[in-house]
Amino acid sequence: MSTLRRPLVLASTALVGLLLMSGCTSGPGDSPAPTSAAGDPAVERLGAIAPAAPPDGRVLGVGMVIDVAGEARLCDGQIMESYPPQCNGIPIDDWTWEGLDGFETSGDTRWGSYAVYGTYDGARITRTDEPIMLALFDPIAPADPTGGVEGTTSEAELTRIQDDLAARLDTDAFRVGTHEGYVWVDVPWDDGSWQQAADAEFGEGVVIVVSHLREVD
Repeated sequence: MSTLRRPLVLASTALVGLLLMSGCTSGPGDSPAPTSAAGDPAVERLGAIAPAAPPDGRVLGVGMVIDVAGEARLCDGQIMESYPPQCNGIPIDDWTWEGLDGFETSGDTRWGSYAVYGTYDGARITRTDEPIMLALFDPIAPADPTGGVEGTTSEAELTRIQDDLAARLDTDAFRVGTHEGYVWVDVPWDDGSWQQAADAEFGEGVVIVVSHLREVD
Protein backbone atom coordinates (compact mmCIF):
# COMPACT_ATOMS: atom_id res chain seq x y z
CA MET A 1 0.00 0.00 0.00
CA SER A 2 1.20 3.51 -0.77
CA THR A 3 1.34 5.83 2.20
CA LEU A 4 1.65 9.57 2.57
CA ARG A 5 3.01 11.88 5.23
CA ARG A 6 1.89 15.43 4.56
CA PRO A 7 2.85 18.75 6.21
CA LEU A 8 -0.86 19.65 6.15
CA VAL A 9 -3.84 17.38 6.66
CA LEU A 10 -5.38 17.41 3.21
CA ALA A 11 -7.95 15.11 1.71
CA SER A 12 -7.86 14.68 -2.05
CA THR A 13 -5.71 13.08 -4.70
CA ALA A 14 -3.46 15.18 -6.91
CA LEU A 15 -5.00 16.54 -10.08
CA VAL A 16 -1.82 16.24 -12.08
CA GLY A 17 1.83 15.28 -11.81
CA LEU A 18 3.84 12.18 -11.14
CA LEU A 19 2.86 11.90 -7.49
CA LEU A 20 -0.55 10.29 -8.01
CA MET A 21 -0.51 8.16 -4.89
CA SER A 22 -3.40 6.80 -2.88
CA GLY A 23 -3.40 5.51 0.66
CA CYS A 24 -3.88 6.39 4.28
CA THR A 25 -2.54 9.41 6.11
CA SER A 26 -1.08 9.75 9.57
CA GLY A 27 1.56 11.68 11.44
CA PRO A 28 5.28 10.89 11.28
CA GLY A 29 6.30 7.92 13.38
CA ASP A 30 9.01 7.62 15.98
CA SER A 31 11.43 5.73 13.77
CA PRO A 32 15.12 6.59 14.12
CA ALA A 33 16.63 8.79 11.42
CA PRO A 34 18.39 6.85 8.66
CA THR A 35 22.10 7.16 8.16
CA SER A 36 23.64 8.19 4.85
CA ALA A 37 24.14 5.56 2.20
CA ALA A 38 27.88 5.97 2.48
CA GLY A 39 27.84 6.04 6.29
CA ASP A 40 29.64 9.37 6.09
CA PRO A 41 28.38 11.92 8.65
CA ALA A 42 29.78 14.69 6.45
CA VAL A 43 27.26 13.91 3.70
CA GLU A 44 24.95 16.89 3.39
CA ARG A 45 21.51 15.93 4.65
CA LEU A 46 18.39 16.63 2.60
CA GLY A 47 16.67 19.69 4.05
CA ALA A 48 19.92 21.09 5.45
CA ILE A 49 21.09 22.28 2.05
CA ALA A 50 20.64 25.83 0.80
CA PRO A 51 17.37 26.38 -1.09
CA ALA A 52 17.50 25.48 -4.76
CA ALA A 53 18.50 28.46 -6.88
CA PRO A 54 15.45 30.06 -8.55
CA PRO A 55 15.23 29.47 -12.30
CA ASP A 56 16.42 32.18 -14.68
CA GLY A 57 13.57 31.85 -17.13
CA ARG A 58 9.90 31.05 -17.08
CA VAL A 59 8.38 28.11 -15.26
CA LEU A 60 5.21 26.14 -15.83
CA GLY A 61 2.94 25.05 -13.00
CA VAL A 62 -0.20 22.98 -13.56
CA GLY A 63 -3.10 22.60 -11.15
CA MET A 64 -5.95 24.34 -9.43
CA VAL A 65 -5.68 28.06 -8.77
CA ILE A 66 -7.62 29.29 -5.74
CA ASP A 67 -8.04 33.03 -5.21
CA VAL A 68 -9.33 34.17 -1.82
CA ALA A 69 -10.06 37.90 -1.64
CA GLY A 70 -7.43 38.68 -4.28
CA GLU A 71 -4.72 36.35 -2.93
CA ALA A 72 -4.21 33.71 -5.62
CA ARG A 73 -2.33 30.45 -5.06
CA LEU A 74 -1.31 27.57 -7.34
CA CYS A 75 -2.35 24.50 -5.37
CA ASP A 76 0.06 21.67 -4.69
CA GLY A 77 -2.41 19.22 -6.22
CA GLN A 78 -4.30 18.27 -3.08
CA ILE A 79 -7.48 20.10 -2.26
CA MET A 80 -9.19 20.27 1.13
CA GLU A 81 -12.69 18.84 1.26
CA SER A 82 -14.58 22.05 1.79
CA TYR A 83 -16.75 24.48 -0.11
CA PRO A 84 -15.31 26.67 -1.40
CA PRO A 85 -12.16 24.55 -1.74
CA GLN A 86 -8.90 25.36 0.05
CA CYS A 87 -5.34 24.28 -0.58
CA ASN A 88 -1.69 24.68 0.22
CA GLY A 89 0.48 25.93 -2.62
CA ILE A 90 2.56 28.69 -4.19
CA PRO A 91 1.36 32.33 -4.11
CA ILE A 92 0.84 33.96 -7.53
CA ASP A 93 1.42 37.65 -8.19
CA ASP A 94 -0.28 39.56 -11.04
CA TRP A 95 -3.07 37.02 -11.26
CA THR A 96 -6.29 38.15 -12.95
CA TRP A 97 -9.49 36.35 -13.85
CA GLU A 98 -10.31 38.86 -16.58
CA GLY A 99 -10.85 37.07 -19.87
CA LEU A 100 -10.60 33.62 -18.29
CA ASP A 101 -13.18 30.85 -18.55
CA GLY A 102 -13.58 27.70 -16.51
CA PHE A 103 -13.73 29.06 -12.96
CA GLU A 104 -16.27 28.96 -10.17
CA THR A 105 -17.10 31.56 -7.54
CA SER A 106 -18.38 31.36 -3.98
CA GLY A 107 -18.29 34.46 -1.80
CA ASP A 108 -14.84 36.03 -2.08
CA THR A 109 -13.28 32.81 -3.44
CA ARG A 110 -12.70 31.92 -7.09
CA TRP A 111 -11.09 28.75 -8.38
CA GLY A 112 -10.31 26.86 -11.57
CA SER A 113 -7.68 24.54 -13.02
CA TYR A 114 -5.04 26.04 -15.30
CA ALA A 115 -1.55 25.80 -16.73
CA VAL A 116 0.25 28.81 -15.26
CA TYR A 117 3.36 30.36 -16.82
CA GLY A 118 5.50 32.80 -14.90
CA THR A 119 8.76 33.50 -13.14
CA TYR A 120 9.60 32.05 -9.72
CA ASP A 121 11.75 33.77 -7.09
CA GLY A 122 11.93 30.87 -4.69
CA ALA A 123 8.74 31.79 -2.87
CA ARG A 124 6.21 33.26 -5.33
CA ILE A 125 5.19 32.96 -8.97
CA THR A 126 4.78 36.13 -11.01
CA ARG A 127 2.42 35.42 -13.90
CA THR A 128 3.86 36.28 -17.32
CA ASP A 129 1.44 34.68 -19.80
CA GLU A 130 -2.26 34.11 -20.19
CA PRO A 131 -3.20 30.98 -18.20
CA ILE A 132 -4.56 28.03 -20.17
CA MET A 133 -7.54 26.01 -18.96
CA LEU A 134 -6.42 22.46 -18.25
CA ALA A 135 -9.31 21.17 -20.34
CA LEU A 136 -7.61 22.82 -23.35
CA PHE A 137 -4.02 22.16 -22.33
CA ASP A 138 -2.02 19.37 -23.98
CA PRO A 139 1.43 19.36 -22.37
CA ILE A 140 4.33 17.03 -23.00
CA ALA A 141 4.28 14.62 -20.08
CA PRO A 142 7.39 14.79 -17.89
CA ALA A 143 9.66 11.79 -18.00
CA ASP A 144 9.15 9.15 -15.33
CA PRO A 145 12.22 9.51 -13.07
CA THR A 146 12.01 5.81 -12.20
CA GLY A 147 12.05 4.70 -15.83
CA GLY A 148 9.06 2.52 -15.00
CA VAL A 149 11.20 0.30 -12.78
CA GLU A 150 9.93 -0.50 -9.28
CA GLY A 151 12.31 0.32 -6.44
CA THR A 152 14.10 -2.38 -4.45
CA THR A 153 14.32 -0.74 -1.01
CA SER A 154 12.49 -2.68 1.71
CA GLU A 155 9.14 -1.40 2.93
CA ALA A 156 10.47 -1.03 6.47
CA GLU A 157 13.37 1.12 5.28
CA LEU A 158 11.10 3.22 3.07
CA THR A 159 8.78 3.87 6.01
CA ARG A 160 11.70 4.85 8.20
CA ILE A 161 13.05 7.28 5.60
CA GLN A 162 9.56 8.64 4.93
CA ASP A 163 8.91 9.38 8.59
CA ASP A 164 12.29 11.03 9.00
CA LEU A 165 11.93 13.25 5.94
CA ALA A 166 8.34 14.23 6.73
CA ALA A 167 9.46 15.50 10.14
CA ARG A 168 12.69 17.01 8.85
CA LEU A 169 11.35 18.84 5.79
CA ASP A 170 8.10 20.03 7.41
CA THR A 171 6.64 22.76 5.17
CA ASP A 172 9.56 22.71 2.71
CA ALA A 173 7.79 19.80 0.99
CA PHE A 174 4.19 19.53 -0.16
CA ARG A 175 4.12 15.77 0.42
CA VAL A 176 6.36 12.91 1.45
CA GLY A 177 5.15 9.40 0.68
CA THR A 178 6.04 5.90 -0.47
CA HIS A 179 4.98 4.38 -3.77
CA GLU A 180 6.26 1.56 -5.99
CA GLY A 181 9.36 1.00 -3.89
CA TYR A 182 10.48 4.62 -3.52
CA VAL A 183 10.07 7.55 -1.15
CA TRP A 184 8.62 10.46 -3.12
CA VAL A 185 9.21 14.06 -2.03
CA ASP A 186 7.08 16.68 -3.77
CA VAL A 187 8.57 20.21 -3.54
CA PRO A 188 7.65 23.54 -5.16
CA TRP A 189 10.92 23.78 -7.11
CA ASP A 190 14.11 21.78 -7.49
CA ASP A 191 17.01 22.62 -9.77
CA GLY A 192 18.54 19.23 -9.02
CA SER A 193 20.09 20.22 -5.68
CA TRP A 194 17.52 18.39 -3.57
CA GLN A 195 17.72 15.24 -5.66
CA GLN A 196 21.50 15.30 -5.50
CA ALA A 197 21.40 15.64 -1.72
CA ALA A 198 18.89 12.79 -1.46
CA ASP A 199 21.09 10.52 -3.59
CA ALA A 200 24.14 11.41 -1.50
CA GLU A 201 22.39 10.61 1.76
CA PHE A 202 20.31 7.57 0.90
CA GLY A 203 21.86 6.25 -2.30
CA GLU A 204 20.46 6.52 -5.82
CA GLY A 205 17.08 5.03 -6.54
CA VAL A 206 15.66 5.42 -3.03
CA VAL A 207 14.24 8.95 -2.78
CA ILE A 208 12.63 10.64 -5.79
CA VAL A 209 12.28 14.43 -5.61
CA VAL A 210 9.49 15.83 -7.81
CA SER A 211 9.49 19.54 -8.67
CA HIS A 212 5.97 21.01 -8.92
CA LEU A 213 7.27 23.73 -11.25
CA ARG A 214 9.09 22.97 -14.50
CA GLU A 215 11.44 25.34 -16.30
CA VAL A 216 10.24 26.04 -19.84
CA ASP A 217 12.85 28.51 -21.16
